[in-house]
Amino acid sequence: MVIDGVEIPEDGGGVDPADEALSRAADGDERAFAALYDMMSGRVFGLIIRVVVDRSQSEEVLQEVFLEAWQSAPSFDADRGRARSWLLTIAHRRAVDRVRSSQASKRRDLAVGIRDLAESRPGVDAEVELLIDGGRAIRCLDGLPEPQRRAIVLAYFGGYSQREISVLLDAPLGTIKTRIRDGLTRLKRELEATR
Repeated sequence: MVIDGVEIPEDGGGVDPADEALSRAADGDERAFAALYDMMSGRVFGLIIRVVVDRSQSEEVLQEVFLEAWQSAPSFDADRGRARSWLLTIAHRRAVDRVRSSQASKRRDLAVGIRDLAESRPGVDAEVELLIDGGRAIRCLDGLPEPQRRAIVLAYFGGYSQREISVLLDAPLGTIKTRIRDGLTRLKRELEATR
């Protein structure tokens, strides 16, 4: 088999092409490493994205995996396993590390947010006023037509962008923008009328 001008023996001789490419890469052969990347990147990326889910983070992890493979290629021992398994093991470990790191970061951010909220907590009368205003807002929101209400709830309570809402509700982007604009206008009128 020839990949990117590099001759790599087929599996007929009992040698896995990935093993051969990694062996050559361990000796500093960049073209053999490129051939290994071409052979394995799709499968490695598939494993990573199943664990990480986020595409951009998965792409970063893929780069990390092949960087580690390039740097660690001389330590690969073909007697202990196949290059494919070795790469997939690195990929799984890196993907799990990325998920754990992301979760830890979210927990830290949440803890800081809760602490900041507790420090800036309003007085009792401000809290009561917020509860009253919140109750009025919910009643007014319930009075909106269903399409407007769903779009506003997804945008302001779900945190979705207008483009994401368009996909979720299977409606044109312009329609979603109109529903949100009209819904907010109507909501503002209703809130002003109930004061």
